[in-house]
Amino acid sequence: MPKRKISIIGSTGSIGRQALEVLEYLQDKFEITALAGGLNTDLLLEQAEKFRPKYVSSDKYDERLGKINGCKYLFNGLEEICSKKDENDIILVAVSGKVGLKPTLKAIENGIDIALANKETLVMAGDIVMAKAREKGVKILPVDSEHSAIHQCIKEINQVRKLIITASGGPFLKKSREEMHNATVEQALAHPKWNMGKKITVDSATLMNKGLEIIEAHHLFNMPYEKIDVIIHPQSVVHSAIENKDGSVIAQLGVPSMHIPIQYAISYPERFEGIKTQSFSFADIARLDFEKPDFEKFPSLNYAYNAGRKGGSATTSLNAINEEAVFAFLRGEIKLCRIYDLIENLMPQCTFIAKPTIDEIFELDKEARELTKKSLL
Repeated sequence: MPKRKISIIGSTGSIGRQALEVLEYLQDKFEITALAGGLNTDLLLEQAEKFRPKYVSSDKYDERLGKINGCKYLFNGLEEICSKKDENDIILVAVSGKVGLKPTLKAIENGIDIALANKETLVMAGDIVMAKAREKGVKILPVDSEHSAIHQCIKEINQVRKLIITASGGPFLKKSREEMHNATVEQALAHPKWNMGKKITVDSATLMNKGLEIIEAHHLFNMPYEKIDVIIHPQSVVHSAIENKDGSVIAQLGVPSMHIPIQYAISYPERFEGIKTQSFSFADIARLDFEKPDFEKFPSLNYAYNAGRKGGSATTSLNAINEEAVFAFLRGEIKLCRIYDLIENLMPQCTFIAKPTIDEIFELDKEARELTKKSLL
């Protein structure tokens, strides 16, 4: 069987680095077409010299990347990489933020399957992206552990009554709202189970990460919001579940490692032995706990449900306000719970369009970010 051709958009980020660990283990099954990173060109150079892709791209110009034998340097070349239909069987979109949307659409337009680890693509423009994927016959394969779990559990979507998304609860699950309010950046980044990038880790601390996953699940599985539940599961062993119409519940379990969902997404529908094979033991786990989320302590869940049900550009605005607020928290400019206040106060001020175009989505994203930055002054 020929090797599967893959490009990684966001190879220097947390998901991208773990994906390369998976691919190194499965190098007899995959050929890396392109690696695209952001500003960390030192790491990108190291990756490119090790894996020798045909193309390498960065957001910051670095002449060293143009001197790798057999590798063509594309400055700001995300969309060009995603246009190479004959050189990609699948593209892993692992960049963070709105930068992932246009390359994803470009890949879909060219009929290339997507392993999607970029939440913003579906939160900002889920209706457009999924409609285009259906039109082009492109698979959108989720990389998030929760959506990967649901994907693995579903046999016939019309038999599913409800999606059940699990959440670890983050570092403040057992803390008071006052303790959350006064939390340091270091405390917010001390996730008890997962090793992720800073922005998504803060989102996990506020449970906004779970709110965004609700919106993603709605688009990925065409499921109404009233049929998507969230349950707190501190051990992060049950990654999510589905309830079928007959009352049976099917869950996907595994160690809390992103290597497994990354591998499943890029190798689907096949499964291979990977770097986390034989790492699961029921005896070692000993117990599994579940509890309802506290919607008052973590209002981001309500914000996500409300924006999702409103539809249109509401989720674009929600994502933009939250992202700018998280960046401000990481810079030490605001307290953690101010993120909630900004979302609640600014969402009603954002322009709403029921069926926005891609250009309008980017304009409304800009508007929401400017509102947020102005509120931080």
